[in-house]
Amino acid sequence: MDYRALAATIESLTDGETDQIALMATIACEVYHADPRFDWVGFYRVTEPELLKIGPYQGGHGCLVIPFSRGVCGACARSRAPQLVADVHAFPDHIACSSTTQSELVLPVFDASGALIAVFDIDSDQIDAFGDEDVGALTTILARVFEKA
Repeated sequence: MDYRALAATIESLTDGETDQIALMATIACEVYHADPRFDWVGFYRVTEPELLKIGPYQGGHGCLVIPFSRGVCGACARSRAPQLVADVHAFPDHIACSSTTQSELVLPVFDASGALIAVFDIDSDQIDAFGDEDVGALTTILARVFEKA
């Protein structure tokens, strides 16, 4: 995966944009099409205390609402830390929005003030599809985009 090229493309497409939904839509599209490992890519937005709602995404239907208390996305929102899950079937309380999902990466998304505004969810139909390179590169991309919004 060429994360340098992906970061440059996203930076170019989002330069000067401050609308968070537009930024999320652009990132979801670019990341989804960047790697065949990525079966579903999208954002779950913090819409009220302890609650995530579906935001811009690419792929099949996602869950509409996820409380902070449930699943991999909820764990990410609660901990404000990346969740790298090699096998979702081994994750306690995994929410199966899609029966084909085998592994998952969820990253927290912060605005310029450091507030959690969303989680960025990537699902794969492959076991153990994600690694530390994915976490680091995507965390950097998200920080660069949303620190300006």
